Amino acid sequence: MKNLNIPVGISDFEKIRNDKFYYVDKTGLVAELLKTKAEVTLITRPRRFGKTLGMSMLESFFDIRKDSKSLFDGLEITQNQNLCHEWMNQYPTVFVSFRQVDGLNFTGAYDMLTTVIAELYKGHLYLLDSDKISPYDKEIAKKLICANASPKDTKGSLLLLTKLLQQHYGKPVILLIDEYDVPLAKATSHGYYNEMLDVMKGLMQALKDNRSLHFAVITGCLKIAKESIFTGTNNFVSDTITDSRLNEYFGFVQEEVSQILQKADITDRSDSIKEWYDGYHFGDFDVYCPWDVMNYLLELQHNPDAAPVSYWRNTSDNAIIRSFIDYAGSNITQKLETLLSGRSILQRIDENLTYDYLHSSEDNLWSMLYLTGYLTKARETESGSNPSDRIVALTIPNAEIKEIFETTIIKWFDDSAKTWNRSSLFTAVWNGDSEGITREMNGLLRRTISYHDYREDFYHAFLAGIFTGAGYMVDSNKEHGEGRSDVVVYDSINGRVAIFEAKYTKTLANLEHDCDIALQQIDDRMYAKEYEDDYDEILCYGISFFKKRCMIKKKNGD
Repeated sequence: MKNLNIPVGISDFEKIRNDKFYYVDKTGLVAELLKTKAEVTLITRPRRFGKTLGMSMLESFFDIRKDSKSLFDGLEITQNQNLCHEWMNQYPTVFVSFRQVDGLNFTGAYDMLTTVIAELYKGHLYLLDSDKISPYDKEIAKKLICANASPKDTKGSLLLLTKLLQQHYGKPVILLIDEYDVPLAKATSHGYYNEMLDVMKGLMQALKDNRSLHFAVITGCLKIAKESIFTGTNNFVSDTITDSRLNEYFGFVQEEVSQILQKADITDRSDSIKEWYDGYHFGDFDVYCPWDVMNYLLELQHNPDAAPVSYWRNTSDNAIIRSFIDYAGSNITQKLETLLSGRSILQRIDENLTYDYLHSSEDNLWSMLYLTGYLTKARETESGSNPSDRIVALTIPNAEIKEIFETTIIKWFDDSAKTWNRSSLFTAVWNGDSEGITREMNGLLRRTISYHDYREDFYHAFLAGIFTGAGYMVDSNKEHGEGRSDVVVYDSINGRVAIFEAKYTKTLANLEHDCDIALQQIDDRMYAKEYEDDYDEILCYGISFFKKRCMIKKKNGD
């Protein structure tokens, strides 16, 4: 493998270009944005799809304080010389990111936000010496720099900064706001949404009837309903994953990935990279997650035998899946099973969400999973239907996201199983009540999510999990007698043991037949014999499974 200078975790365009890191050319975004002539453009994409790097590139291109010609040498945008002459380093530019604004309470989050604003203003200290700015505005700016301004002035800080820059340079300002919705997402998680919404609405005043503003570009994960935060903003254009205009500029398209693999001389890894990190269908484009591709390439440079793993898992708030399952419960079981089997589901999607109402309906939660990258739109050939504009065929995009789902669902089931009242089941087991066990077990099966297409290992894990953590010692697939019994449950205090032999049957009609085969296997292979000296009571059960149905029989004579 040829070593490439892979920029993992670097979202600074200047650093990438100056330090000769590998850069996938996304500079065509400049021309596409300028075509619309929109006053405000909102771009929403899942996390780790290159939004921050894209905004950093825009800042380098437009900012009047920079000389960026060398940074863009050889890149797509320089082919448009007239555009570069008119726009490159010609306008005062404000670039602010809110991705670090977080806190367990509103006070903590607000302090972080004021620090972000303070650092933003420190980048423009020269304004304090400008003779074009009033002493009054300079005093407010000084307070913002020291992070001790009033809440009113903090809310108006972006509006003020655009005004000061326009006065100083005599030109309108380009405003770039990255990850605008992160403070609201964090606020929702910690219970101070309304307080943070009030602050963010204030900051967004800079977008409304602002004569100092040339245009603004905003990025985030969700297109929050306009009336909740962008009230009164005119000439507002949104670009989401359902649109096709800008999708090639966020994420890697196939041609870009193929080029990287060729330069790194690892085209033999293309299939596994595609399986794990491709599969997103945004608008008219099929897209890879760039964060994953770059991380895996970097890992391969250190370890050529490295297998693909989930890199996205640790960068996004996977608690959304857990909260989703907790909220919807058994209502979504079938849909999750369909998704985990590789198929698609039809679901109503609403792009105009607000964080405080995410859990108000199942539709909102499915929309959230789609908009944040946990699900993607199935290709029409995959969905087998032609959904309307609001009904979308959703599917899990790739192996990485499937693994995240499986891991989360497994943990949910394990945690949920601990809270289920299983006393009736345990009583039936030790009383030899096979009908009672069958009844209770079927109830538990209906509450599970099958993520292994009902293979035998799913049922073995299910059976063992029922008793594990309930005070019983459990052996699973351990050598016993002349073969391997599936699950053995020990009640040493009361001197008794229960042996389960499980079978998976392919048809409902064979349920009882396979149950009898399981019992016969216990006899033929003498699973119970080794316990005769140590236990007073040995209960032997044959159990057969068919999807979410089971039948249990007890071995006679025990």
